[in-house]
Amino acid sequence: MVCEKCEKKLGKVIVPDKWKDGAHNTTEGGDRKINENKLLSKKNRWAPYGQSKCTICKQQVHQNGKYCHTCAYSKGVCAMCGKQVLDTKLYKQSNV
Repeated sequence: MVCEKCEKKLGKVIVPDKWKDGAHNTTEGGDRKINENKLLSKKNRWAPYGQSKCTICKQQVHQNGKYCHTCAYSKGVCAMCGKQVLDTKLYKQSNV
């Protein structure tokens, strides 16, 4: 859960190219290679040890932020900036 301001900062999901006149791998963009894996390309490579950790439970955070999804929901704060988003005073939550 993120606030309205941080929704713009969320990462994009990698999806396959749209269908274009029968060709599923088009090179109209110029620098796009055929059969290129976007997750393994140099500029967007995933670094599992370079990610930030949650300030509460020390679990790795998927997006750039302060809190993991579980801790952010239980505290009612934005996962990226820590701003109070939800009032969880009357919620019945366990400590697990």
